[in-house]
Amino acid sequence: MRFGIVVFPGSNCDYDTLHVLKYVFKQEAFFLWHKDHDLKNADCVILPGGFSYGDYLRSGAIARFSPLMQEVKEFSLSGGIVLGICNGFQVLLELGLLPGAMLRNKNLKFLCQNVHLRIETTDTPFTNKGKPGQVLNIPIAHFDGNYYIDGPGLDKIKKNNQILLRYSSAEGHLTKEDNVNGSLDCIAGLVNENRNVLGMMPHPERASETLLGSRDGHIIFDSIIYYIKNDR
Repeated sequence: MRFGIVVFPGSNCDYDTLHVLKYVFKQEAFFLWHKDHDLKNADCVILPGGFSYGDYLRSGAIARFSPLMQEVKEFSLSGGIVLGICNGFQVLLELGLLPGAMLRNKNLKFLCQNVHLRIETTDTPFTNKGKPGQVLNIPIAHFDGNYYIDGPGLDKIKKNNQILLRYSSAEGHLTKEDNVNGSLDCIAGLVNENRNVLGMMPHPERASETLLGSRDGHIIFDSIIYYIKNDR
């Protein structure tokens, strides 16, 4: 299976993602430079975390104009599997592949800590190996991770069952304290209407080895691998 990892000038989680896919999951993984026009027959494209262009303007605002993003957009519209992590989620929002926007964290501070995430649905290529209501322990590292969408937009994504992950307590309860960045409706991960594009703020690649304190990120990558092999 072929995983293409998009690299921007300010990416800093690209090697983490490559390491996990190549050496933990034993998959073929390679980098895709943002100025190229070739996805190299990737089965799944990943936009990793980092600061794509320094993000002085707005997270992901400049990255969406990178040449490769047109190929990523066409790939997604044809049903290709796309995963955006942290800054990658922000790029997907700027591209219009996912609805909504990111605001500064509620306390206006950069947050780097483990959080609990509740799986809302397993009817996606990204969570089919999980269980509804299952709680994952995965780290975050962001300043602009406060997800927002207007009222009609929220109603629509709820109606379409697009909310994939929510910040929660270890027991799976939704509380203000556990919604550390203030995201609307505790949203931590969101899929598009066709369910083949996922944006999530937490970093599953940083929770895929016991040495790192959690293997809960396995569910995301195992689900993608299973889906591509069996269901698509």
